[in-house]
Amino acid sequence: QVQLVESGGGLVQDGGSLLLSCAASGRTFMTYTRGWFRQAPGKEREFVAAITWSSGITYYGDSVKGRFTISRDNAKDTVHLQMNSLKPEDTAVYYCAADKSVTRYYIRDSRHYDYWGQGTQVTVSS
Repeated sequence: QVQLVESGGGLVQDGGSLLLSCAASGRTFMTYTRGWFRQAPGKEREFVAAITWSSGITYYGDSVKGRFTISRDNAKDTVHLQMNSLKPEDTAVYYCAADKSVTRYYIRDSRHYDYWGQGTQVTVSS
């Protein structure tokens, strides 16, 4: 079964840090663009960050720029999201995603990703 498996979520205090990971299972996603999205209760899914497979170009949502860092380990087919200076408004379920053909024009649009993980909860307490 083809899967993306997130890990690393949890409860952290305001100003704290967490490292999320997204590992591939069942197939390789090494040549895919990888992204992170999040969804808080009652809100739409929001783009967080993405990284291309070939050149490793990164993209960030405005609300996380300067605080979050996306990276990929191609040898392990894993993507990481280092989250620093966390705020209560970062509380959400975080999803990793992958797509082979998404372009930079649509890289922030969740509708253009074909593969998704099950999500991991991140809760930031004030």
